[in-house]
Amino acid sequence: MIFVNPVRLTEPEGFDVKCRQKGRQWLVKHPKATRKKNNRPKDFWTPFKPSLADAFRNLCAYSAMYEPVGTVDHFVPVDADEKLAYEWSNYRFASAWINSSKQKTVSVLDPLVVRDGWFEILLPSLQLQATDVIPEQFRVLAEETLRRLHLVNDQRVIRQRSRWYQQYNDGKLTLDGLRENAPLIASAVVKALS
Repeated sequence: MIFVNPVRLTEPEGFDVKCRQKGRQWLVKHPKATRKKNNRPKDFWTPFKPSLADAFRNLCAYSAMYEPVGTVDHFVPVDADEKLAYEWSNYRFASAWINSSKQKTVSVLDPLVVRDGWFEILLPSLQLQATDVIPEQFRVLAEETLRRLHLVNDQRVIRQRSRWYQQYNDGKLTLDGLRENAPLIASAVVKALS
């Protein structure tokens, strides 16, 4: 997880009319208690996924690596508060499998709260760990987030990190390119070179 500048998360043009207002109308017409087949609100947010990806520099908000496809993660899950289903401020850009790993919980650290230096990649293992820089009030939640989202050493993230790291080591990717696609690995490389 890395710091994402909130200024970049400006609500895109047309979002209010095409997502928020349509979504609110849909919720009024389809109260949760009367929905049978699909308990989820209608998806009006996906057309804004490219803007969300841009806001997160095409990095998964949780793995902090380039994500070519990604999903709209409702940080506060729809099941917890469906009124937030159509709020731009509740969206995070995430890899689909990581988003699914949340399993409708609110017990994960919000990527928008994270600051530089809170997490680091260990070389050569490529495991992700929380650092002592994390303020005390976020430490337990940070560890729970790493565990719940399988960010420490799950093969899905290790393979992806390995690929970026190998491309850098093979000279196929510059340090700047590594910073753009896998900033935590770039920080680990810089630290190792110091």
